[in-house]
Amino acid sequence: MEYCYKNSRKSLSRGFTLLELLVVMVIIGLLAAYVGPRYFSQVGKSEVKMAQAQIDSLEKALHQYRLDVGSYPTTEQGLNALMARPGNEPKWQGPYLGKTPPPDPWGQPYQYKYPGERAEFDLFSLGKDGQPGGTGEAADITNWN
Repeated sequence: MEYCYKNSRKSLSRGFTLLELLVVMVIIGLLAAYVGPRYFSQVGKSEVKMAQAQIDSLEKALHQYRLDVGSYPTTEQGLNALMARPGNEPKWQGPYLGKTPPPDPWGQPYQYKYPGERAEFDLFSLGKDGQPGGTGEAADITNWN
């Protein structure tokens, strides 16, 4: 009988108690609560930086288009004029982008207006909220700032 008791005692000492597991889970939860907000704020900042970089790239392609054609694409032609020759444009030397214009990091198309209201042409993303204006991550990302 004593032999059986010793074996069961050995097997119990090898595992973790419920209390030990709960302590570990609380520690992991505290670490996640501390690190999580910092991590997610970095994700938001990187999306804004990506949108700024994409607007800069699209802006350079639009300038190249203007050098070749003599004017920027109209609002109706939009950014698609960077990829496909507009109907009656003999001076078009494109495509001016390696692939179709990407959506902004939040999945919405970039907005383009020519002539622009704030610059020669307006190129912008409405930000995370998809609405004009906003602050922080929801702020518009534009080519005129």
